[in-house]
Amino acid sequence: MAYAKLGRNSAARKALFRDLVTDLIINERIETTESKAKEVRSIAEKMITLAKRGDLHARRQVAAFVRKETANNETNQDAIQKLFDTIAPRFSERQGGYTRILKIGPRRGDGAPMVYLELVE
Repeated sequence: MAYAKLGRNSAARKALFRDLVTDLIINERIETTESKAKEVRSIAEKMITLAKRGDLHARRQVAAFVRKETANNETNQDAIQKLFDTIAPRFSERQGGYTRILKIGPRRGDGAPMVYLELVE
């Protein structure tokens, strides 16, 4: 098995990943469990690589996965526009490794290992 099932069926798992990737693009840092972060990291890296390509087909592939949520209320910019206009140019010289996982300790209640998943500056 090449991926973690995370105790969900495939539709719920895909929806979880879409939400987490969209939140990572908007906030550039999310707090989640270690197993979720390890799965989301590969998807987020693929989205950033598509955004670096920057053509129409790449934009449509990203739009098929990333949710259409507002990233900036002043400029009315959504998550896809932020990915293509601000995040992708930042990583133009970098060949992969766009995200980092920082461990922050166990979660109160169930002791699940919590981490920050963030974009590298």
